[in-house]
Amino acid sequence: MGCKGNNENCNGKRKRWIPDAYVIIFIVIVLAAIATWIIPAGEFERTQVGGRTVVVPGTFHYVEKNPIGPWEMFLSIVKGLNEAAPIIFFIFIIGGLIGVVEATGALTAGLSAAALKMKGKETLFIPALMILFGLGGSVFGMAEETLAFVPLMIGLAVAMGYDRVVGISISFLGAATGFAGAFMNPFTIGVAQTIAELPLFSGMQFRIVVWLVFMAITIHHVLSYASKVKRNPEASIVADIPYEEIEVPQNMEGVKLTSNQKLALLAFMGTFVVLIFGVLKYGWYINELSALFIISAIVIGLVARMEPNEIVRQFIKGAASLTYGALIVGFGRTIAVILRDGKILDTIVYALSQPLSGLPHGLIGVGMFFVQTLINFLICSGSGQAVATMPIMVPLSDVVGITRQVAVLAFQFGDGITNIIYPTCGVVMATISMAKIPYDRWLRYAVPLVIKLSIAAIILIYIAVVINLGPF
Repeated sequence: MGCKGNNENCNGKRKRWIPDAYVIIFIVIVLAAIATWIIPAGEFERTQVGGRTVVVPGTFHYVEKNPIGPWEMFLSIVKGLNEAAPIIFFIFIIGGLIGVVEATGALTAGLSAAALKMKGKETLFIPALMILFGLGGSVFGMAEETLAFVPLMIGLAVAMGYDRVVGISISFLGAATGFAGAFMNPFTIGVAQTIAELPLFSGMQFRIVVWLVFMAITIHHVLSYASKVKRNPEASIVADIPYEEIEVPQNMEGVKLTSNQKLALLAFMGTFVVLIFGVLKYGWYINELSALFIISAIVIGLVARMEPNEIVRQFIKGAASLTYGALIVGFGRTIAVILRDGKILDTIVYALSQPLSGLPHGLIGVGMFFVQTLINFLICSGSGQAVATMPIMVPLSDVVGITRQVAVLAFQFGDGITNIIYPTCGVVMATISMAKIPYDRWLRYAVPLVIKLSIAAIILIYIAVVINLGPF
């Protein structure tokens, strides 16, 4: 017998309905269209500086209204998809590359082999593996991929005298923290900097410091809890909840990377070395990176001895897996299209600039961070939030006198940190569900970490404002 409906479970009880991110964005699109009929139209004067379009502060003035009707609203969705096409295809290509890498088994085998080598080495086990997952979150936006490691991490953690909270912290919190403090995540930094017309992955030196600070805070948080559980198993927040302990999967014992997998992993890591060199030396942007990722997918497939047709199948499969995240970029862009075409984008920027301008200069970026944190509850998609908010935050940063790089940093922190606890973020709910950890228990454990990371974020944003983090 199946369940009676989408909002009713098999026991006849109503389930809590959480709207999909697309539903939320469509509601915002409708509200944006309605707002063009209500909010006075206005514009700033703009000028070209160094090849980019910037707002001229103090030039805001009201203009004739241009309200968006129902037909124009749906046309705006098509416009949004068209305008975001370079980013959408960039995301598809990244997905294709990851699909080929995952098909070789190199990434999973490499992480699994590293995990098993750490068995019995408690002092290195947690920080070493968290750093690996943190690099995954920072470099290629590792998120849903951590779900595959939940059984293995729990099995290893329990075997070492910890609990399943420590197990999922290693993979999930490691990747989530790396994502929040990323120094070159193409899904967040790449998209946001593209919209802000910043050089791709600029400010990397500062972000590496951010990544180190965030990882140190999270590793300390996990180690403190782990040592407490090791001393007293009853201190575990899930000590009273029965759970069938997971053994290390038998097929993972003695796992070894094949020669082909080693070559594939080396080629994958080499891709990011070339990426960094190309970005820093030649100013590569989305087109060049897309070409690099296509070449990398072919090379990785060939060194792993995959048939050409298989490379294509896995590339398409990987690209298809990111359809949700790629298309949400276009739908999110629609919001900016409506606000712009309805001539109320600048009015909103002007209204937001008034209270922010009253803040001490160093706290303006902090105010942006809190705004992005609130928005993240509704749009828990890094690329989706970037295209929905950066068109507002970029001119706002011009008006209030902080760099666009700071605006991107505030977005990055606001989007990433609360991914650890927000129920609207699918990965956290799937992870704790697999580990049989009640949401309220997870909050008890994770909220203090979110607070620590948020305090660090505030300090780092303040420093970024003071040093005028750029290039602009």
